Amino acid sequence: MTHTFLLSNTSTDSFPVRRRRWGSRARSLVSAGLVAAIFGAGVFAPAASADEAREQQYWIKDYGIDQAWKVTRGAGVTVAVIDSGVDTSHQDLSGAMAGGYDASGAGAKNGSKPLGSLPEHGTLVATMLAGRGNNSELIGKLRAQREKAQESAAASAKASASAKAAASSSSAKPSPLPKPGPGDSGIIGVAPEAKLLSVSLLMGEDNPGGPDVDAQVADAVKWSVDNGAKVINISLGSTGQDWPESWDDAFLYAEQKDVLIVAAAGNRSGGMLQVGAPATIPGVLVVAGVDRDNKASWDSSTQGISIGVAAPAVDLVGGIPGGGYTTWSGTSGAAPIVAGVAALIRAKYPELSAAEVRHRIEATAKDAGPDGFDNQYGFGLIDANAALTAELPAWEPDASDTIAEWIRVHRRGTVPSPSAIAAEPSDTGQPSTHAAPEPVTPARGTSVPALMVLSAGLLILVTGATAVVLYVQRRKNS
Repeated sequence: MTHTFLLSNTSTDSFPVRRRRWGSRARSLVSAGLVAAIFGAGVFAPAASADEAREQQYWIKDYGIDQAWKVTRGAGVTVAVIDSGVDTSHQDLSGAMAGGYDASGAGAKNGSKPLGSLPEHGTLVATMLAGRGNNSELIGKLRAQREKAQESAAASAKASASAKAAASSSSAKPSPLPKPGPGDSGIIGVAPEAKLLSVSLLMGEDNPGGPDVDAQVADAVKWSVDNGAKVINISLGSTGQDWPESWDDAFLYAEQKDVLIVAAAGNRSGGMLQVGAPATIPGVLVVAGVDRDNKASWDSSTQGISIGVAAPAVDLVGGIPGGGYTTWSGTSGAAPIVAGVAALIRAKYPELSAAEVRHRIEATAKDAGPDGFDNQYGFGLIDANAALTAELPAWEPDASDTIAEWIRVHRRGTVPSPSAIAAEPSDTGQPSTHAAPEPVTPARGTSVPALMVLSAGLLILVTGATAVVLYVQRRKNS
């Protein structure tokens, strides 16, 4: 029998202090059954030029990122983008890529082939996280100026009676143009000197002969950890708050290897009223979305007790495959902003643990909504500069807010060691070999929801195993 469920707007707790305890609250999380939604970018409003794209990045100044760059720009930190694949040839990612992997079996081995019905999604995320910008506009202007000067000199020489002057003018060599590279045009990421790993998944559709999406996610997380990521961005989610047991090992492995995972909270626009996995997994830094007025976005965010902070999710701009740019909205874009801040912190404070990095982001956030923690903004709006420069009191991690403790309590099993979870290490860019995933049953006997891309616009409802309904909501240029 086929079931279709959407989450109702259930009440959640608010916390007066900056500490979240999972314990009994984790046990109260419920599953969304067999339905999942994909909220993707769908149809985007185009940004006319690289210069205009840079001008639209309001969050760089408004959230203290430009000030944080006076401290660090993220050099020495590697961030994995687990998504639809990244167009690594995009001019704004020149010099940014450290390697990649395809977990689906349907893409390029290095994760550079955008996949699925939303192939642009991974490139949007990657450019916002660690884009370098480009100097194409500068080169174009200099070329135009040089051509104009040459035409003017040729006309002047032609009009001159001196053949010598004409010969001298025609033999003059123009100054060389700059080589293509980073610059003041295009998308500048929050951590523009961090390195990226692209891990491609095939989501929302059949993958004949390849692993299902649950197995892909588990494999992607383990590969990212094994290949040097200190931060992992996952702008994906589901309407189910439970997750398959195969994810236990993967997220535990990241936790044990001191890797911070940042996940998008999800969007209300497709009926997702509460966060879903992986944003319900303890230890994950969950990002909600706000609009230009710093208010929780009705379309581009959701709510839940696992939300850590909020970041811009409306009127975003990023790079797309083929070298273009577009505007978009959704917590898919809010997450890489926060992942970029995490990369800046890991560059500035390499001695901090992943839990301490998350705490630093949450503790320096600007309170929004009700006083203290709440289920729409978490601890508040990110403040990149404060996250890097504030002096914080001593802090001890809460052992109950870990995937290890959750497994011990809820799976009633022994927590495995990292060596028992890990695959053999592999060279960056080459596929790791993990044990073939076994069929899993989600916690408390529920079914496993499919993944979705968390941006406003495209909605795919997956009912049962095969039925797919596709709805495209076109966004008009404002």
